[in-house]
Amino acid sequence: MAIAPSDPALALPDHTQLPESDGTFVKNFQEHPQSLLLTDSVRPILDTLHPEGQYAIGQDCGIYWRLTDPPERGAEAPDWFYVPNVTPLLDGKRRRSYVMWKEIVAPLIVIEFVSGDGSEERDTTSPFAGDESKAGKFWVYEQAIRVPFYAIYEVDKAAVEVYELVANHYQRCAPNERGHFPIAPMGVELGIWQGQYINQTLPWLRWWDSNGNLLFNGDERAEQEKQRAEQEKQRADRLANKLRELGIDPDTL
Repeated sequence: MAIAPSDPALALPDHTQLPESDGTFVKNFQEHPQSLLLTDSVRPILDTLHPEGQYAIGQDCGIYWRLTDPPERGAEAPDWFYVPNVTPLLDGKRRRSYVMWKEIVAPLIVIEFVSGDGSEERDTTSPFAGDESKAGKFWVYEQAIRVPFYAIYEVDKAAVEVYELVANHYQRCAPNERGHFPIAPMGVELGIWQGQYINQTLPWLRWWDSNGNLLFNGDERAEQEKQRAEQEKQRADRLANKLRELGIDPDTL
């Protein structure tokens, strides 16, 4: 299979020339906050890994892996994916899609949120088995784009499957003692967390660090800082009261 024509004289379309939408819509009310939660909580880790900001995160964005007519048939749009060591803008323009024949780096991890029975996310159909347009999503990530980690999240089952590309084939990963799946290149773990985010209490897909500490989202980080500041104030007040009991005015110190 060739992603692009071999003749360098042929002009290949880039992200500004390919459609950025196929006209479909998000399938349920949980998918959008789930993507936000993943991005918000892992961003501090990625900012540490990439101090110059050289990474990209896609949410329902097209990854073009082959030229077809119409173009959308040659793309997959993962619910969430992360690409390391690429510029967030391309030629000074916002990214409309991720075009494999114009890029060097494949996404490190792709995550799909199951909204049906999961057969679409696990479809291993090869385009060489018949109609090229019927390449299965699992096959595309494994054989065409070659994404090192592929996660399939099913909120209704409170479960996530993680596959790692080993010797050109996906092997299903086993969870660690915490029930999480380590994504070693990122230094994080992926797993299920039962709780409330925004106004929905659900089994959410979340990140932990390599020591098993939950990676907080922005609201949780703010609340943690608020609690820390309150604890500091309480300690300071206790110390001030103790000094007054000893006849010392803390305001003069």
